[in-house]
Amino acid sequence: MSAIPGRGLYLGLMSGTSLDGVDCALADLSGSPRLVASRFLPYPPELRTALLALSERGDDEIERAGRIAAELAHRYAACVEALLGEAGIAAREIAAIGCHGQTVRHRPEYGFSVQLVDAALLAERTGITVVADFRSRDIAAGGQGAPLVPAFHAACFRDASRHRVMINIGGIANLTDLPAAGAVRGFDSGPGNILLDAWVRETLGAERDQNGGFAASGSVIPELLERMLADEFFGRSPPKSTGRERFSAKWLAGMGADRGRAADVQATLAELTAHTIAADIARYCSGAVEAYACGGGVHNADLMRRLRSKLGGRQLATTEALGLHPDWVEAMAFAWLAKRALDRLPGNLPEVTGARGPRVLGAIYPA
Repeated sequence: MSAIPGRGLYLGLMSGTSLDGVDCALADLSGSPRLVASRFLPYPPELRTALLALSERGDDEIERAGRIAAELAHRYAACVEALLGEAGIAAREIAAIGCHGQTVRHRPEYGFSVQLVDAALLAERTGITVVADFRSRDIAAGGQGAPLVPAFHAACFRDASRHRVMINIGGIANLTDLPAAGAVRGFDSGPGNILLDAWVRETLGAERDQNGGFAASGSVIPELLERMLADEFFGRSPPKSTGRERFSAKWLAGMGADRGRAADVQATLAELTAHTIAADIARYCSGAVEAYACGGGVHNADLMRRLRSKLGGRQLATTEALGLHPDWVEAMAFAWLAKRALDRLPGNLPEVTGARGPRVLGAIYPA
């Protein structure tokens, strides 16, 4: 396979709030976005622990952030090199890498959001132009800086005859409302996998609730669910975004989760995720007749069952039904955003983020 840089092949790197590792997607963007190859590189436990610690206030944050940004760049580069080696594609054939980086602080209310990666080092290691820091320009224009994926959802999945809603269930869950005509909307609905992962890690020492089996073995605690749903975030109107700053193990402790049986708490957290997604669809995407899910949450059978039961008869499938595997949608989105940046085209949707207008997103580090 060969391509002229800038005319087809892009790489997208996405490492989300779940802190499980980095998704790398090789995308052909010469026409309709097409996934060419993909690779996942898990984070080692010590890096995950360091990132979790950096997500909260602590000592010597600047030193730790600088070191981790460099470590992430090396890991991202290793993932890129392995993927290109497997695909038999040379670095010179890639137009650019779109790298989201690892979010350690998202505070748009204070005018910033931090996604760690040493983008200059990543460009140096790979010999490929890197586009990073996608959120800052939107925030500078008064926006939330997130979610950014709805613009890609609109480009890939919009249908002129069907009203759809896209459900991305990563650490945080977000929705994209895709009416057949009119403005696209998108926003975070609240926790996706983040609290489920935190609780199962604390109680079972596992990284995730495999297939939702732990939650399925428990029963919802109505009083705990009611306390959680009273959080003011769930009453906000879009545009809205959130992260680990709000929904964390500390938040869980404040809700009195440790007073419940462990499996019942897990069931309640699964119910919280499904309920808040479905409630926001009913409130803000009521015309949608089809729902398509992507992200790691689609592999949680218990969560998907709960969600399906709350969608009021709407069809629920994964994005695989639309031609794109649900594991790689976000990484593909950042490949697409990199192309938008190089083409000097806007990457945000002001109706989604609340920015004052369309903006070209990302800082460019030439090869």
